[in-house]
Amino acid sequence: MSTYGQFCPIAKTSEILGERWTNLVIRELGAGSETFNDLRRGMPLIPPSTLSARLKSLEHAGVVSRTEAGRGVRYTLTEAGRELKPIIVQMGIWGHRWARSNLTPDELDPSMLMWDIHRTMNVDYFSDGRTTIYVEFSDFTAKSRRWWLVVESGEVDVCMKDPGHDIDMSITTDIRTLTGVWMGDTALGQALRDYRIRLSGSGRLKRDIATWLGRNYFADIPPAKGAGNK
Repeated sequence: MSTYGQFCPIAKTSEILGERWTNLVIRELGAGSETFNDLRRGMPLIPPSTLSARLKSLEHAGVVSRTEAGRGVRYTLTEAGRELKPIIVQMGIWGHRWARSNLTPDELDPSMLMWDIHRTMNVDYFSDGRTTIYVEFSDFTAKSRRWWLVVESGEVDVCMKDPGHDIDMSITTDIRTLTGVWMGDTALGQALRDYRIRLSGSGRLKRDIATWLGRNYFADIPPAKGAGNK
């Protein structure tokens, strides 16, 4: 982007962070994504060419480090990039307090939601062995309708194709309800009582869903009085 022509540190920072998608790239790197494909899964709408350009500009600015890893490339935050993490988090806190989303259809994406959920699940809850959770969005068709969360060895994989494992628990819901629960705008218990979320399978997993499902980092931040949704 063009410069502001000022020596002001705020202007200099804005020259690095002011381009579209840049702060979300830092958000994803700060959340642990390291590969190009993982970064895209956290930002499904970013064009690959734009992601490539943002990574190059952040590398040039000393915010991102690019390293060859076998046949692939990994991206990580440098010391300067890690120092930006609390700034990005504070932006999220401000946004959830003052500019909450109305969860309009264009903002609801099963791919992004499932990717975020898999990063926040409480893996310590699960016992040894494998646990497979099937999620179906009743308001979607084709490839975005069915998802599998596979918990094994302290890690969670999110799959768009049936991994072939026995299903321990199934969740049937709509994208708006599950997004609202994960973002803290909808009470899980109320969604279950209203049958907007329907569970089947393991009694233990159903009973403890609030313990292992996880929620967005900003879910407990209440909206500011008088703040409007965006």
